[in-house]
Amino acid sequence: MPRQAILVIEDEEKYRRVIGLHLSSAGYDVKAAATAEDGLKLASDVDLILTDLKLPGMDGLAFIEQIRSQNTHTPVIVMSAFGTIENAVEAMKKGAVDFIPKPFSLDHLTVVVEKALEVRKLRDENRELREALGQRYQFENIIGHSRPMQEIFATVMRVAPTRATVLLAGESGVGKDMIARAIHHHSPRRDKPFVKINCTALPENLMESELFGYEKGAFTGANVSKPGKFEAADTGTVFLDEIGDVPPTIQVKLLNVLQERQIERLGSNKTLHIDVRVIAATNVDLRAALEQGTFREDLYYRLNVVPLNIPPLRERKEDIPYLVEYFSKKFNGEISEAALDRFMSYHWPGNVRELENVVERSILLAQGPRVEAADVRIDTDSRSRASATSGDQFLPEGMTLDSYEQSLIREALKRADGNKSQAARLLGLTRNALRYRLTQMGIE
Repeated sequence: MPRQAILVIEDEEKYRRVIGLHLSSAGYDVKAAATAEDGLKLASDVDLILTDLKLPGMDGLAFIEQIRSQNTHTPVIVMSAFGTIENAVEAMKKGAVDFIPKPFSLDHLTVVVEKALEVRKLRDENRELREALGQRYQFENIIGHSRPMQEIFATVMRVAPTRATVLLAGESGVGKDMIARAIHHHSPRRDKPFVKINCTALPENLMESELFGYEKGAFTGANVSKPGKFEAADTGTVFLDEIGDVPPTIQVKLLNVLQERQIERLGSNKTLHIDVRVIAATNVDLRAALEQGTFREDLYYRLNVVPLNIPPLRERKEDIPYLVEYFSKKFNGEISEAALDRFMSYHWPGNVRELENVVERSILLAQGPRVEAADVRIDTDSRSRASATSGDQFLPEGMTLDSYEQSLIREALKRADGNKSQAARLLGLTRNALRYRLTQMGIE
């Protein structure tokens, strides 16, 4: 992976050399110039520009204007010994992303540079995503002709222009991610970062530092300070996917973000104010989690300002023909009427995601030029075996519902070698729900 390039424009040779050596040792490819005029010649192929305000010839403010007329994406950080509020405000108006008054520590410089590059990366990814997918998140391009989906689209159009928090509920694979991105796409924040956080994928001991960042020395291995996901999403949207998996200690901090719009990095007492729009999603019943004591009631009501329940595919089968047509075009295939009947007759427990996989598989493995009924490859074997072994008896002989549940939990823990997160996935539970059941069983 090529190193990120930083252009340093500083007329004082001592400052220019020290900053260049520090950034080079941090792994960056550094270009340097003593004047804005020379800097303009080097600015076309860099990831970030660090410039002094007071320069011989063209000053820093005029330089920023020139850069913005040529390249609207490269972030510019201004540094100056003349660090008045007026200078900072004027630099921001011209397009600078941050302002560092001299003298400053090299550690502080590292933090500011890393934050600017992280925000630039997220904005580039969002811009590339928009360019690559075009108008994918326009509602006419999200397949949903059924009445329930049309009602959801109408609600999204009403809530998108606001900053209201939205809670998306629905089974895995129904399209919560697409709806979250559609809300962001139709909001005034569409050109700002959209940061998705998969709460299930974050280990509990790393979740706080990933979400809120950390300061240098906050823990072993924290050699430099690092901004978190919320900080990187400032002025944009944070999408908290699988919010039901967030442990109680982090729930308290999320509540503070929603109430106060501020965060604290791990290892810091400094409060950072942020402006983010929060969208959360869950595939579990959060009300049941409230009753079990695994999810905070105050956080639930903060998240549930605008609830949107996305129905499973089996409850909106009129969308299936449109989805099949869309996926068949995507994978360059043709679906026969008999094959479509098979798609319509199945109940799709994996929802739209499973339908897409089956369409792709059927097209790849079809015997002829188009997919016939016999070519539709739906993986029902495991479900059939489960039904066949259950017989007519509702529960195994001699077992109560509680003892049967406990035996399933123990078996899942055994198969997962004691890994609670993996066992929870095997059981179809959230990590917090499994932890609650283990406490009830007296298992640490």
